[in-house]
Amino acid sequence: MRRVIWLVMDSFGIGNAPDAAKFGDEGSDTLGHIAQNYPLKIPNLASLGLQKAYELNNNKPLKLAKSADTVKGNFWGAAIEHSKGKDTLSGHWEMAGVQMDIAMRYFPDTEPTFDQDMIDQIIEKSGIDGILGNRHASGLEIIDTLGEEHIATNKPIFYTSADSVLQIAASEEHFGLQRLYKLCEVAREVADEYGVGRVIARPFVGEHKGEFVRTKNRRDYSMRPSGKSVLEVTKEQGMQVVGIGKIPDIFGGYGITKSVPAYKLDGLMDATLEQIKNLQSSGIIMINFVDFDMEWGHRRDLEGYAKGLETFDNRLPELISLLNSDDLLLITADHGCDPTWSGSDHTRENVPIFGIQKGSDMGEIGIRDGFADMAQSVADFLQIDKEKHFGSSFL
Repeated sequence: MRRVIWLVMDSFGIGNAPDAAKFGDEGSDTLGHIAQNYPLKIPNLASLGLQKAYELNNNKPLKLAKSADTVKGNFWGAAIEHSKGKDTLSGHWEMAGVQMDIAMRYFPDTEPTFDQDMIDQIIEKSGIDGILGNRHASGLEIIDTLGEEHIATNKPIFYTSADSVLQIAASEEHFGLQRLYKLCEVAREVADEYGVGRVIARPFVGEHKGEFVRTKNRRDYSMRPSGKSVLEVTKEQGMQVVGIGKIPDIFGGYGITKSVPAYKLDGLMDATLEQIKNLQSSGIIMINFVDFDMEWGHRRDLEGYAKGLETFDNRLPELISLLNSDDLLLITADHGCDPTWSGSDHTRENVPIFGIQKGSDMGEIGIRDGFADMAQSVADFLQIDKEKHFGSSFL
């Protein structure tokens, strides 16, 4: 029985991407800048290979309040992204072996921001009376600003960010959750021809300005690039692929045999531990720890990010204690989101790759030329891809 436990720390970049200047991100360094400005204690992550991965990627020491005395991980390194985006969708698909081959659409910071013909098609096909918003915005700000008008008119709130995304916010109580989901399904179909990476349902509750709160019933509807991911290959071989948290949405359900909803850092870790205990056959358990990005990175909350890392670090021994001799623990990220950087966008950074394959002694795996090396390594570990469809294995 061979199992892959694949932890994606959403937005946990380690700096020094070779093309960062093209994105306006030269000098960004999510981990390094957090450690410079906060007495960061992450001994378990450091000992698994994160500290060595960072120092390899940046050719300088990582400042930690508590460094690793010994290296307990079996491999460590970094990876350079090839996809043109720097978002969740492109990062996850590339690490799963499929580079985004569709030019994703990013909307100008103007008002209105969306193509009028795209909006007209969505209105016509969904039967809604119109929309509110139609601009770049923080989700919390635009809901607070337009929530009362939305309730009065029943018009959903459309907005975007620096990502290739159409976000649609609506009241669960007044507009209806299922109606919002159906609207997003229509929007996904229309958005395909405009190259929009994700359509996101953003339900909320509350009646008045200052009282609105987003609920946990967010749902992502992702573009599907051409090509087959390692998750799909694994599923076709009759193995289990368990997606926890955002993973099923990110991959549009493709290659997923079991979806496990979970929320917040501890909730996601609890669900991960439970699925490790339950999976008694070969396969993949993949988890996206979204709070690093959504709660702290985008909001430029350095202290929150640091404390989140320490919470994650404190939970790792529980996970490691559940690993079998034939398990592969792979820890990585999908992009950066430096909480010291200007604006609220993701940052173009390399990502760490580190973890445990019991019985092996790989050590340093270098700076990998493409996230897809992770997919080929997973395929080789599971012994499922003899034709080498993805990158180059580091196993």
